[in-house]
Amino acid sequence: MRTIRVASRRSQLAMTQTNWVIDELRARRPDWTFEIVPITTKGDKILDVTLSKVGGKGLFVSEIEDVLTAEYADLAVHSLKDVPYELAQGLVLAGIPLRADPRDALISHDGTTLAQLPEGAVVGTSSLRRAAQLQTLRPDLRVEPLRGNIDSRLRRVIDGEFAAIILAAAGLSRMGWQDRITEYLDPDAFIPAVGQGILGVECRASDAELVQELGRWTDPFTADCAVAERTLLTELQGSCQVPIAGYARRNSAGDLTLTGFVANPQGAGSLRFEAAGMEPAALGSIVAQTLLQRGAANYLRAASEG
Repeated sequence: MRTIRVASRRSQLAMTQTNWVIDELRARRPDWTFEIVPITTKGDKILDVTLSKVGGKGLFVSEIEDVLTAEYADLAVHSLKDVPYELAQGLVLAGIPLRADPRDALISHDGTTLAQLPEGAVVGTSSLRRAAQLQTLRPDLRVEPLRGNIDSRLRRVIDGEFAAIILAAAGLSRMGWQDRITEYLDPDAFIPAVGQGILGVECRASDAELVQELGRWTDPFTADCAVAERTLLTELQGSCQVPIAGYARRNSAGDLTLTGFVANPQGAGSLRFEAAGMEPAALGSIVAQTLLQRGAANYLRAASEG
């Protein structure tokens, strides 16, 4: 009998996702017991500033990785879209289950769709990626910062503080809150974040038993999508200071198609490129390098200098 200590953020969504993974692993390994180690990260504490100004999504992950590295916990469950392209030394994303809905979802105060929102309507999001694509599709809208847990964000649109907000459909689905969704946004027009809808289970690379079991549990196609998207992010050296999107899916020929998107963080211009292939890492590299050659390098340089 082995006890697996699972580090988790304290938010309702994080705990829901963690308990789902525990149930999945318990069904496979009845000889294991599980203990949740709750963690409050800097990203959970700092709610009055956008992530791009205080260190990015890594604020949700770095302290959890410290707990894994120090062996106070054995694994952690992340929304993969929150995981930076570089993991802490000695850690690995060993488990990747079947992808949930990758799309973004619009929740409006009065049931109005994105196309129907009146000119000047206030839409809440702290994602530079979502803001950039909103400005492309509806430049007449006002985009305002929105932080906090998923339930607090929903309350703010229900109360009318925002005409609409945009959240990941997967998180709403995992909470059983699909009925709150006004409209699912087409991923061809509104490209999801890298890893959106995917859970990543992280552990120490040296824990051979856990790595092996998580590998058996992994969904191979979802893992291929994650590799393609995260290779794109890695080669772009992507951070929360630059609007970046990447979405891989299976095409009619059975190969992967990867769409990459990079926008100017100052709001003037964006780039999009799509390619297909069989090898996930090579595909991610092709899309990244093409975007860099077409001008994304200038966007990234401007963000680092700013």
